[in-house]
Amino acid sequence: MADHDTVPNVARHTASEATGDTARPEPPVEVKQAMMDSMGGPSGMLYSALPVVVFATVVAFVPLPIAIGVSIAVALALAVFRMWRGEQFMAAIGGVFGVAVAGGVAAWTGSANDFFLIGIWAALVAAVVTLASLVVRRPLTGVIWNAFHGGTHPWRQDKTSLRAHDVATLTVTAVFAARFVASQWFYLTDSTTGLAVADTVTGFPLTALAAVVVIWAFRRSTKSLVQDTDANNTTEA
Repeated sequence: MADHDTVPNVARHTASEATGDTARPEPPVEVKQAMMDSMGGPSGMLYSALPVVVFATVVAFVPLPIAIGVSIAVALALAVFRMWRGEQFMAAIGGVFGVAVAGGVAAWTGSANDFFLIGIWAALVAAVVTLASLVVRRPLTGVIWNAFHGGTHPWRQDKTSLRAHDVATLTVTAVFAARFVASQWFYLTDSTTGLAVADTVTGFPLTALAAVVVIWAFRRSTKSLVQDTDANNTTEA
């Protein structure tokens, strides 16, 4: 009986290998989807730019408090529309919170340019943090990838993964640095329109570019440290 039972088991194992359906633990989080969800997807990044553009346009014709109110109203309308489309509440409402805080700073100081102040300094802080992670040889995207995959992979000892995350983290640093430099320039030249343009250009397009590079690095690490390791363990078994 034992021999008869073994034959079907071997056959099933061979068929599984032939079709590529070997059992393999999936990553705990699908990284690409998690990243896009956190940003609200491409449309979410676009929606976040609209209240800023509206503010910069309206403030040239109406008093500052009214311009702030209009931008918040636009952000609220977009949030309702996004939730109606079935998007996550936090992704939709986050834009409203950001516009409200930015508007509060501008109202407190009485300067339209200060609507962009938090974003300017947040970009500087992010650039410094990501650059520091490169200096200490723990590129931030690699730390995040490892956290997504249980925090147990020796990704810093794997040259392929480390190089990929060096490139990805450097790209993220460059995006934040470009955002800070461009916005700070227009802030010092007192150009609200320039600030809105800089915020939009360095926001959606550059963020999308950085996301592509980060996803590429994540996939390189997954292939090198998760999929290849699982394949080797299956072969040895």
